[in-house]
Amino acid sequence: MTLTEAPENPGRRRFFRNLVRSAAKPSDEISWTPVDGLSAGSGDVFWSGLQAGDDLFVVGDEGAVFRFRDGAWQRMDVPVRTPIHAIWKRPQGGLIAVGWMGAILSFDGQAWALERGCVVGADGKYAANAENMPLFALAGDETGTAWAVGDHGTILRLDDDGWVAEASGTDSHLRAVTVLPDGNIIVAGANGAVLRRENDGRWYGLDCPVASNFQAVAALSETEFMLAGGRYFVDENGFRGELIRWRDGAFEKVHRDKAFSRFRALAPYRDGLLSVGDRGQIWYLTASGAGRLNCGARHDLLGIVALASGEAIAVGDFGTVLTATPDFHRNLASPARLQAADLPVWQAMVSGTDRQLWGLWHDRRDDAAYACGEEGTLVRFDGDGWEALPPAGDIGFHCLCDAPDGGLFAAGQLGEIHHFDGSVWRKHFDLHVDVTILSLWSDGNGSIFAAGDEGLLLAWDGETWQRMTGGAKSALYNLWGTDSNHLLAVGDFGLILRWNGERWDEFHAGTENFLFDVWGDRLDNIFIVGLSGTIGHFDGRRWTLTPARARSDLLAISGGEDGVVAVGAAGTALRYDGKDWIADLTGFEGGLRAVCAATSHGTIAAGDQGTILRRMR
Repeated sequence: MTLTEAPENPGRRRFFRNLVRSAAKPSDEISWTPVDGLSAGSGDVFWSGLQAGDDLFVVGDEGAVFRFRDGAWQRMDVPVRTPIHAIWKRPQGGLIAVGWMGAILSFDGQAWALERGCVVGADGKYAANAENMPLFALAGDETGTAWAVGDHGTILRLDDDGWVAEASGTDSHLRAVTVLPDGNIIVAGANGAVLRRENDGRWYGLDCPVASNFQAVAALSETEFMLAGGRYFVDENGFRGELIRWRDGAFEKVHRDKAFSRFRALAPYRDGLLSVGDRGQIWYLTASGAGRLNCGARHDLLGIVALASGEAIAVGDFGTVLTATPDFHRNLASPARLQAADLPVWQAMVSGTDRQLWGLWHDRRDDAAYACGEEGTLVRFDGDGWEALPPAGDIGFHCLCDAPDGGLFAAGQLGEIHHFDGSVWRKHFDLHVDVTILSLWSDGNGSIFAAGDEGLLLAWDGETWQRMTGGAKSALYNLWGTDSNHLLAVGDFGLILRWNGERWDEFHAGTENFLFDVWGDRLDNIFIVGLSGTIGHFDGRRWTLTPARARSDLLAISGGEDGVVAVGAAGTALRYDGKDWIADLTGFEGGLRAVCAATSHGTIAAGDQGTILRRMR
């Protein structure tokens, strides 16, 4: 059932009236998976799409129009290379698409043609005129009349005479348009701009009390529609998503209790609405509330492609195309069989602290896990729960490892290393320099190494700590090795140092991004992670940089029987299945700064605000 059929179903109208009053728990949670076969680069952006018959279209940057037909994706020839933002199917046949530089394109079933926009001046560049005003949204009715909207209040109408401009009465950037069941048109955009075109052909402003930057609008009935968008809040240092409903002549904000990221699109989905937005959020709005769905993405989702079956596809940054169905192309013209829900695989644990946690370590001797952090914080997990150990002063600890005598070493700020014998702490080593030790590594047989700020490298010789010469002047964030003669240290600007038992040499991986952690299970299977989603792999012969499709910094990596896991900023968690990196939903928006996958208690991650998460097998 489509939204335009809502007036024939009073029960559906009552469903939307109960939306704001309903519980917040989702009635159905869906596992989303990537759609394979698109030849888009990792930097491409998809904005929206459309199902037309048995064909599926996805549009995006660089004039991208992809069509799925006969079980395969094909990129179509388009006469412009400007971003394409929206696409619509004409009732009489053919397609219309709009985009940057006022581009209006038509498809007659054989080829795409430029109808309007993309006017080039005498200097060979796009001219600064009204015809080149960027267009962002497109909608039409059953008669074939359509409306396109864009920057500075631009509204264009398509009828039998072609495209004509209509006076909107606003200079706000317009980003959304929909047709109500009664034939009226709703347009929305920046700073709370909401316009209604009534049967007299004129546009009237609706007084919205929320100055949100609306990105999407969906019709619910003749008298109801939903708006989605967001605003930047200084106190949160970021965008917050907002849902606004118009009903019976008034606006009301719904789901105030939810922490939404900025919304980018709305569409009918099953018995409700689907909404997508920044940082991979997908929300399902039903009679039982607003529930976040597990989509496995952490970057921005910008559009929804509604399928005739009632299912949907989400598209966005980095060439992302996600589906909620196991075999999406079978659902283009047939009822969908829904996949069983998957609960989030990461579960929050009670850590007993709200201090930032920087390091994790698993002690194989007693199968316990330890986490350390700010102000000497140290907590221990033995399988039953986390307990606080006595703090070793008030300096922050960044790393842990086993001590040769069976105790525990903790190192961190001011170049200090402290020893814990199970009951009390004592200072074991003091560098007497304000340099932070960021990593400790032990082979379990008495050989211990440390690394930190300003290229610091230390080695324990069984009696004392000795400084080593590595040649680096910038920070070294982490260490990993197979034995005392084979170690790697990673740091700023793609720096990798390799220890061969006698000296440290540079080991180039082909990136200048900061590298924050390194892990491997043998010398020909080593991973590095770092800034802006950097992931590299060494197979014993060469380094390969892997597109992880994650914008967030990756701060830690670890592996065990359950595979390799990387975590980082904005609650990012990625799992390597031997071929691809798959994003997990953690339910946490802060930084995850350490991970340990080698415990019998599952994979453990720790980070901001004392957060500790566990991923069970």
